[in-house]
Amino acid sequence: MYVLCYTFVKFLRQLGLVPTWQFGDVYGLEAEVLSLVPRPVCAVLLLFPITEKYETFRQEEEAKIKAQGQAVSSDVYFMKQTIGNACGTIGLIHAVANNQRHLEFEPNSPLQAFLLQSAKMSPEEKAAFLEKDESIRVTHESSAQEGQTEAPSLDEKVDLHFIAFVNYEGHLYELDGRKPFPIVHGETTEDTFLEVGFFSVMGYRCTV
Repeated sequence: MYVLCYTFVKFLRQLGLVPTWQFGDVYGLEAEVLSLVPRPVCAVLLLFPITEKYETFRQEEEAKIKAQGQAVSSDVYFMKQTIGNACGTIGLIHAVANNQRHLEFEPNSPLQAFLLQSAKMSPEEKAAFLEKDESIRVTHESSAQEGQTEAPSLDEKVDLHFIAFVNYEGHLYELDGRKPFPIVHGETTEDTFLEVGFFSVMGYRCTV
């Protein structure tokens, strides 16, 4: 996992994010393991395999939310994924975009410019805007080579997927570009984001 952390740092650094925060590995969902993670935590990036069982769960969850509705802040930054094998990049964008109050950018940062220009766009418009952004595309392709003997092409089928979890205005949001909208998993705080928020969600997810 060290290679992933190094790659994330390099990717964001090249796009002009000042390294005032760091990435760290989460080695398990047990409370004692989560207690070792430095605090506060801005976001969690989860890498997991896409299985048939998960796809069934995802479709059922989507149908339930559409039927019952949910209260989502209009200020949450969320984008769809339309570029193949770009879930890691989109997960990072979700993590950074929803924590800008904590972060610093270099002058003329391509990432900050992208976030400012796309802030009011729809999830679909953000995805189309990303497809045309040369700075992020080139940095993505460069970072994809890190730690791999051969990086997957943009259209190659990959069964692993990145999603982001963030604490935004006291609510735990799941941000997955393959889904049509953010998913709210209840209230959380900086102190309870991992143990109560993320832990409870993933404890449930691990059963599906």
